[in-house]
Amino acid sequence: MHQPVTIHQLPAQAITPENFRPYGQVIFAAPDGKGFDQEDAQLHLSEGTPRFYIMRLHYRGRSFSRITRHQRCTQCLGALAGQEWLIAVAPPGEAGCPDPVTIAAFRIPGNCFIKLEVGTWHAGPLFEQESVDFYNLELADTNITDHQTCSLSETYGLEFEIV
Repeated sequence: MHQPVTIHQLPAQAITPENFRPYGQVIFAAPDGKGFDQEDAQLHLSEGTPRFYIMRLHYRGRSFSRITRHQRCTQCLGALAGQEWLIAVAPPGEAGCPDPVTIAAFRIPGNCFIKLEVGTWHAGPLFEQESVDFYNLELADTNITDHQTCSLSETYGLEFEIV
């Protein structure tokens, strides 16, 4: 028998490199010719074949009850055509599910992309448009061999709505 589900409202904060640091990096445009440094995406893609592709996602809304992580690679996500979107994240950890109090939500403008650290829990991309195209950089088999999902509704009786 499932426990009743409580809807928890999670405020979306504007993303900055500082407030997103526990989960990964925010990458903004840089002048052509700038040398590689710590402001560039620090990627970990050495455990397989990298895959860079455009995925078309259809309406996702602002609610989630599942959160996922990848333990073998970093993941980069960004919306095409300047679309704003949302993501919820929790820091990497050893437990099989993140502590719900550590989940934070961010509003991602269309002029940057994010890099999730290895093991960062994430729900999204989330958005209210009919569809949004995203570029995604991960390993070719990430969604087959490196996709651990926690059901927040089954584990904690929680569903989140980003406001």
